[in-house]
Amino acid sequence: MRLTGSSPATPLRVSADGSAARADVLAVEAPLEIRVNGRGYAVTMRTPGDDLDLTAGFLLSEGVLRGAADLGAVLRPEDAEGDVVDAEVSGPGALVAMDRQRHVYTSSSCGVCGLASIDAVATTSHFSPVADTVTVSAQVLASLPDLLRSGQELFDETGGVHAAGLFGADGSVLAVREDVGRHNAVDKVVGWALRDGRVPLTRHVLQVSGRVSFELVQKAAMAGIPVIAAVSAPSSLAVDLAEALGVTVVGFSRGSSFNVYAGPERVVGGLRP
Repeated sequence: MRLTGSSPATPLRVSADGSAARADVLAVEAPLEIRVNGRGYAVTMRTPGDDLDLTAGFLLSEGVLRGAADLGAVLRPEDAEGDVVDAEVSGPGALVAMDRQRHVYTSSSCGVCGLASIDAVATTSHFSPVADTVTVSAQVLASLPDLLRSGQELFDETGGVHAAGLFGADGSVLAVREDVGRHNAVDKVVGWALRDGRVPLTRHVLQVSGRVSFELVQKAAMAGIPVIAAVSAPSSLAVDLAEALGVTVVGFSRGSSFNVYAGPERVVGGLRP
């Protein structure tokens, strides 16, 4: 039986009024084996759901896929034990997969763990955001956290997952995905866009529920996303990478204000009181 994104639990609730067992729901964290052309490539910890999109997005961010043309069938092998997804990859990506094969599993908190060499982290994007001249109004950027939050059904149930949302420059919602891992949530929305023939994601905004790390900027750039916004802070390395790759980074987006850490030319207008 396939795992779902949540699981019942009965924790001991302790408060000033005493303690008692109570019903609760936990976000599921479980392994997914990702294969490329039948060979094991990586094992990642994730929240089950949208696994085919997760696989596609993960392989794009890894540089295994250059675009939709490199991706054939993405399926669950019938003879596999456990949760496995196998992706058919053509072109140079098949060799990239062999070169970048993970030697340990990837946790739900790490998008670059287990690579054979640290140099492999510096993946080159085929869809550089540098030339993207899109602008996004401050009002639209300020509205995205609430729009993202309204799509977080699993968070409402468990309180234990991150979210990533893909939006048009006008604030239109394209996709929202959730996962215990921040990078997994991003891979799920990017993979959905790739499989739907939307990559490169020029003139789009990626909104995330947590902070912006190096790996999230890299994933945005690999998909051609020019703007990434977050409700929390970016890291110093994330800002450095964003400036080098031409990605706009917005942080501490809380509705009434936000900070622009890189690429301020894409943010236009101000916030009305």
